[in-house]
Order: sequence, then structure tokens, then C-alpha cells
Amino acid sequence: MTDTAMLPESWRGVLGDELQQPYFKELTEFVEEERAKGPVYPPREEVFAALDATPYDRVKVLVLGQDPYHGEGQGHGLCFSVRPGVKTPPSLRNIYKEMKEELGLPVPDNGYLMPWAEQGVLLLNAVLTVRPGEPNSHKGKGWEQFTDAVIRAVVSRPDPAVFVLWGAYAQKKLPLIDETRHVVVKGAHPSPLSAKKFFGSRPFTQIDEAVARQGHQAIDWRIPDLG
Repeated sequence: MTDTAMLPESWRGVLGDELQQPYFKELTEFVEEERAKGPVYPPREEVFAALDATPYDRVKVLVLGQDPYHGEGQGHGLCFSVRPGVKTPPSLRNIYKEMKEELGLPVPDNGYLMPWAEQGVLLLNAVLTVRPGEPNSHKGKGWEQFTDAVIRAVVSRPDPAVFVLWGAYAQKKLPLIDETRHVVVKGAHPSPLSAKKFFGSRPFTQIDEAVARQGHQAIDWRIPDLG
């Protein structure tokens, strides 16, 4: 599994070396042992789905989540996103609520955020795998080192980006980001526990203004209904 071919092509040049590091070999062995015992989310082929959906040279915005949804059939490798047909989780419902209040866009009937990812919104979790029903069960095993390398790779590009850090966990990554070149949008996490502080923080407006200043095409935040 430490073969660079497992990485989407556009990311191999900047992340390939990570896969040769001792920590990544240990991480891979840990995840494979977990899979031998039972289900691990997301499935093996979707672990790098966020990198697959948003090529390295097309990242305009990086949204950082914590770890994948731990319910069956929910997560598919993009933070905050669920597969079509799966009930929209509470944090994403709150993101949609803010989007409606702020931008006047309708709340979609699904939580599938692939349309954002395809426009250059990298929906990255800090930890890329999880045991069913056990949030943070794969924390501290090496994924954080790998996803820090993803953040650093985006930071090191000549082309600036917008980093969205919701909540204390995500904001621990601030030291990795050169704020003289990139824009950071930070605020409360959209989870029900902190939603009162999240509502009214106008993240979409801040992102849109930064994307425009950076000379990138505007993001269409509408998520099509799947009916």
C-alpha cells in the first residue's frame, strides 16, 4: 500500500515521499489490521477520495474536518459529505442553514458535496479512516502527519488558497499556514454543540471575497437536489 500509485496522479509529486516514510508504513499496517478485523470507513478505494476529486493544481479552498463519519454508508472520503441517499448529518445541516441565510441558496435534499470538490474545494479530514461507531478511533496513528503534508503542499504552491478552519481542532493547524500569502477563514464548528456561534459568522462571504481577490473563478455553492 505504500506504492505512490495509490495516490491520485496530480498529488504524487508533492506527497509521494510521505508514502516512503516509516510512519506511513506503520499507519498502513495498522489500517490493514483493522480491516482484517472488521469494517473500516471509508472503503479502501475511497480513502484518498478528497485528493482524487480536487487535483493539486486546482485547490482554491481547503476545508479541514476531523475524521470520517462512522455510520454505515455515510462517509465516502470527503469531509462533511455523505453519499447520495444518506440522511444529511447535523453539522452539514447547519452549514446549509448558514448558506441559506447568508447567500439565499436553497437547502438541498442531500449531503453529497462532490459539486464543491469538483470546483476546487478540497474537503480534507485530518484523519482518513475510522472504525464503525467509534469516532476518533484511528486518531494518532499517523494520518495527521500525512494530512499535515497535504496542507503544507497547498501552502507551498505559488498559487494562493483559502483555508477554512472551523473549531479548535482545525485551528491547531494555523502554524502550518503562511497567512501573508493565503487567507484563513476561521470560526466556530458547525456541529450542534457550537452552532450558535457558527450561525452568522458568514464564512461563505469571506471565502467568496478571498477567492475573488486571489484571482480564481467564483465557487457556485448550490448543491443540486437528487430527488
